[in-house]
Amino acid sequence: MSLRHAYTLWAPIYDRLVKPAFDDPRPRSLARLQAGEGERVLLPGIGTGLDIPHLPPGPSYVGVDLTPAMLERARQRACEHDCDIELYEGDVRSLPFEDESFDHAVMHLILAVVPEPERALAEVERVLRPGGQVLVFDKFLRPGQRAPLRRLINPLVSRLATRTNLVFEDLLPHAPGLVVEQDEPAAAGGWFRFITLRKQDAQDGAPGTNTAGVPD
Repeated sequence: MSLRHAYTLWAPIYDRLVKPAFDDPRPRSLARLQAGEGERVLLPGIGTGLDIPHLPPGPSYVGVDLTPAMLERARQRACEHDCDIELYEGDVRSLPFEDESFDHAVMHLILAVVPEPERALAEVERVLRPGGQVLVFDKFLRPGQRAPLRRLINPLVSRLATRTNLVFEDLLPHAPGLVVEQDEPAAAGGWFRFITLRKQDAQDGAPGTNTAGVPD
């Protein structure tokens, strides 16, 4: 089943299943956003727009999602909350935007869903201007973490268009310009994490890598 098909089927019940579980972490994640008046903020994989009620006023928001049924619900939510946001149908692995066209990005519950998450993160790096933030909120394993139950159930939950065995650190080599600034537990005993990334300027030549702030 394709991701578009899966989330077309999920759209009518998605909010009832997902919203109650993440009503608390979403605003806590968005409190990290350092976007100023008029700055452009990208929300790839915006889904039904559950982040919309928590978006701080001032920046200019753009949301992208693969599924028209999810986008329609996001449009309704934007109207309900008087949120000025542009919404586009598109694939987060091939964003329809020019290089360095956004100041910040918010990636909530998308990397553990999309096939080839490394491409999605690399695309966000591409469209982000130097100095921009990427706010990640999702479920990840840590490097070397055994978590046998999560690995065992992954084949089952993958049929529901998500995964439980993704290691975030495995994605970072595909987005070498992004550096981890913050990584802390968000929910479910640390399975879900808040991760803040920052895009370096190519000429910075900073000594650190993009792996959790550990120097080379």
